[in-house]
Order: sequence, then structure tokens, then C-alpha cells
Amino acid sequence: MFKKIVLIATASLIAIAFSGCSKKPRRPNPLDTVMGQGYDSGTRGGSQSDSFDPRFAGGDGSTLQSRGAGFPGFEGQNLEDLIANAERNLYEPVLFQFDSSSIAPSERAKLDQVASFLKGADRVGIVLEGHCDWRGTQEYNLALGDRRAKSVENYLSTLGVNASVMQTLSQGDLQATEGASSAQMAKERKVELLIIR
Repeated sequence: MFKKIVLIATASLIAIAFSGCSKKPRRPNPLDTVMGQGYDSGTRGGSQSDSFDPRFAGGDGSTLQSRGAGFPGFEGQNLEDLIANAERNLYEPVLFQFDSSSIAPSERAKLDQVASFLKGADRVGIVLEGHCDWRGTQEYNLALGDRRAKSVENYLSTLGVNASVMQTLSQGDLQATEGASSAQMAKERKVELLIIR
């Protein structure tokens, strides 16, 4: 009888302790952040005079025009110029599910090929350019594009690609088609692999 009371009391204390723990905060759903008719900043209408254009910003707040390329063999060169002259279609882009930055197993073979190329090439770099579909705010999509690009960078690192030959850049939804079909949006949720030579 005493053992039952102790067991019930212990179980009650554990239940009380766990009920006091707060739940982990959830990321907002991009569908809840879709811009409405009154939204007048950014690239989808309205004035751009006072808006910040994130396409040309690096993570350190500098613009790509002022950032030198950090790739071996390209030191001192303007990163924006290198991106403009990059080979965009050498490898298929890595596609992502809605609101996800996880690389699907079906997409990993693309990155295996890229890793083999990068490990065997001299004086080459890669820019991992994250993209989103049109749903969600610019800020949300820039962050998601960045997470996608960094996810690909981390995966390539696990395959033995030197971090010095990789840079990430988020385009967010800046190149997305507003009101696109499901099939088109699926193609816009991607990381493009830009080869710098």
C-alpha cells in the first residue's frame, strides 16, 4: 500500500514538473505572412525609394559590390561580377519542399556530382543561391532562402568540399512569379549552383 502511494506521488510530481515546461516556439507558416493589397514596400508594387534591396547584401551588411570574392584564385575580384558571369546551368538546382530547408534524399545525388567536381577542380568556386516561391513576406523568404543555401553548403562540407570554395546568397522570393501554379512554385523552391571559374 505504501509503495502505491509513493509511486502515485512520484508520478504526480513528474507530471507537474513537465506541465510547467513551455513548448518550443514554432516558426510562422509562410501562408500566414502572405502580403495583402495594402503591402506597398519591396519589389511587388509600391515605391522602392526607401526600401533596402537585399539581393546585394552580404551577411555582414556590406553590399556585394563592395565585397571581394573569397574564393582561392579570385581574391580581390568583385563578387557581383563573378556571379554575373557564373555558369548557372552546369548542374540542376536542388529543389525543396514548401517551407523546408531539408535536402530530400532524391536531391542528394545532384550534390554528390557537384562535390566530385569541386574536389577535383583547381581555381573554381561555387555560389549557393537560395530561392523561394512567392508566398510569404520578403523578410521571411530571404531567411528561408538563406537556410536552404546553408543547408546545401553544410551537406557539401560533409562530402569533403572545402568551405573556402563555397559562398551562400539568398534571393528569397525576388525572382519568384507571383500567383504561380503549384508546379511552377515547386521549381522556384530551390538552391541554384553557380560555378565560378
